[in-house]
Amino acid sequence: MNTAQFGSLLKELGFDFYSGVPCSYLKSLINFAINECEFVMSNNEGDAVAIAAGASIGGKKSVVLMQNSGLTNAVSPLTSLIHPFRIPILGFVSLRGEPGFPDEPQHELMGQITPEMLNLMQIKWDYLSSDLDEAKQQLQRANQCIEQNQPYFFIVKKGTLAQVTLQDKQLNEQKTIPTIKREKVFDDEKPSRYEALQVISALRDDNTVHLATTGKLGRELYDVEDAPNNFYMVGSMGCISSIGLGLALVRREKAIIALDGDGALLMRMGNLATNGYYSPANLLHILLDNHIHDSTGGQFTVSPNVHFVDTAAACGYEQSIYVHTLEELTEYIKAWKQHQKLTFLYMKIAEGSKSGLGRPTIKPFEVKERLQVFLDD
Repeated sequence: MNTAQFGSLLKELGFDFYSGVPCSYLKSLINFAINECEFVMSNNEGDAVAIAAGASIGGKKSVVLMQNSGLTNAVSPLTSLIHPFRIPILGFVSLRGEPGFPDEPQHELMGQITPEMLNLMQIKWDYLSSDLDEAKQQLQRANQCIEQNQPYFFIVKKGTLAQVTLQDKQLNEQKTIPTIKREKVFDDEKPSRYEALQVISALRDDNTVHLATTGKLGRELYDVEDAPNNFYMVGSMGCISSIGLGLALVRREKAIIALDGDGALLMRMGNLATNGYYSPANLLHILLDNHIHDSTGGQFTVSPNVHFVDTAAACGYEQSIYVHTLEELTEYIKAWKQHQKLTFLYMKIAEGSKSGLGRPTIKPFEVKERLQVFLDD
């Protein structure tokens, strides 16, 4: 099938934001997306799903691309982010290890179970036809699902897509962005997470979105103040800054604050590099580190051994700052809002959470829908 013509059909339907991880079976569609659309190169497939989800929340019709071996890496956000929040994304997954066709041994099992995996995740799908007219009809059916807030995936067999040459405009050179880095210089105040969230919430305005990672952080933010510009992520642990990246890229007029925890960030640290590479100035990434998995009983994390400020700076954040006190937290958030650049704020907090803490009573898809109303006001 002529991939450029197929890609143009996708653009006509409004699909012009892509994120993914390369696969040889999908290389032509990836090349088309890089040449003709907005494409975010992710470091893993789960992050790509979350980036596409953020862009979808921001109003884009998003596409995610991956090899079927990487479908396993995307299961968490597909089942605990895309499903409960009813986020419509269009997916293309290759069929490496297709039964009856020789392939490398690591693809043998996935070739057998890829369709069943999509079925188990309650994702509607089809084998992408190599006939352009038939593929056009398939896209129409897929688009109907997308417009009903349902994801839809195509399984792509070898040889389905004709060659597209990658143009020179792809971003493939090291960026030389000067980084402002501030390390620890005096003792930590170590406030509670609740106190830190009270400071952050008090600084909200009509242009700011707060994205809260899963667990106690989101629950405490809801308890501090429920607001239409809050997003309480459930499941999909580690994906909050990926959602923030996708949203920040497509809604550059908004101030996007991703609120992270140490256990969550450690789970998907690769997205620090993606954030640093694309560097949306309107993204502020705040890490509240208490060295424990608070939601699951206080088990330790390995965060005491990680220099997060150095790591974020090395990944390309334009500002990476150690925050010692609530007063400093206030000052740095205010300063970022006045002079935006991709910024990472790191703060140590005390262990534990508010006693008698409840959970959001609003359903995840309602959280998404009211945030979308806020974004469009």
